[in-house]
Amino acid sequence: MIAPFAFATATGVLFGRGQSSAAAARVAGLGQQVLLVYGRDAGRAVWLADALARQGCAVTGFSVPREPDTALIEDGRDAAAGAQVVVALGGGAVIDAGKAIAALVPATRPIRDHLEVVGRGLPLDHPPLPVVAIPTTAGTGAEVTRNAVIGVPEHRRKVSLRDTRMLPRLAIVDPALTDDCPRGVTLASGLDAITQVIEPYVCTRANPLTDALCRDAIPRGLSAIRRLMEGEDPDARDDMAWVSLCGGLALANAGLGAVHGLAGPLGGLTGAPHGAICGVLLPHVLMANRRAATDPEAVERLDQVARWIGAAFDAPLASMPEAARALADWSHDAGLPALSALGVAPEAQAVAAETAAASSSMKANPAALTPGTLRRIMEDAG
Repeated sequence: MIAPFAFATATGVLFGRGQSSAAAARVAGLGQQVLLVYGRDAGRAVWLADALARQGCAVTGFSVPREPDTALIEDGRDAAAGAQVVVALGGGAVIDAGKAIAALVPATRPIRDHLEVVGRGLPLDHPPLPVVAIPTTAGTGAEVTRNAVIGVPEHRRKVSLRDTRMLPRLAIVDPALTDDCPRGVTLASGLDAITQVIEPYVCTRANPLTDALCRDAIPRGLSAIRRLMEGEDPDARDDMAWVSLCGGLALANAGLGAVHGLAGPLGGLTGAPHGAICGVLLPHVLMANRRAATDPEAVERLDQVARWIGAAFDAPLASMPEAARALADWSHDAGLPALSALGVAPEAQAVAAETAAASSSMKANPAALTPGTLRRIMEDAG
């Protein structure tokens, strides 16, 4: 018998090379007053701004040069005055910022009233503006999630603004926009994408639909990231874009685990890149989960992940310790920094271990991990 489950995602998804050519017309159908959110380099958004102008849209640009925090989101809300639709073109930080700005423009309460953990966690009192999300990296899957991760500097935390209505109206996933992405970004974001199909697969809230996505995406992602570290490969870019999309769909409908439970507080405490933190923690969390897991299904799922990792690294019968070590060694050789090189000091590890133990991501982890175990995971990650 299949247990009941729910599944929610963006109203529409366009996937494939060339799909971004449809973006301007689709945006114009949602509104003529557009806030265009992009990254540090405004030049990368000129093609879309020009296309929107040809559709008769009035475009206001807003730059997201760093991972979003409360001050940046408030500035974005001010810039969005009069906007009818928000378009987010960029990586996960840009898309999270766009979703948060769209959520808060119609809201009557301050942002902190809606934040989890450090705020009141209140639901939005008005529906968000429609969002069109167009990722230019393959990593977070934020184009199909219902939350935005926002830094709160005074608390040294990253927390979520969350509401089911924050799901984008349209996600346009065009792998061509990720072509020639820098090697370091490709590695960190790709490992984040792989983490986000592994954790929903082994977590306690997995369902048949997320399983179907993850079973395809995990081996596909492991193969693609290896190929991309060997050289530019359009087919591998396509695969990584698909894996990233699957990760967003899966985590939004099943959950995550200890990797993200630790990555949230570590990012807030240190400012280290989220994808790199996830990538360096993943092998060590997998080993800790396999040692601590007692549920037979969780054990089998973790062993299946080990087999997928082993196959990707030419050892198809690898046990979890062997597979996890192969992944850790390969990631290091490919250029992924150790945790200490990302600026994570021992005192940050101690705080993160205590904080992660009570995080929402940990609630679906396949095994109970103590703060002591979480601390050892970080020590093993360097």
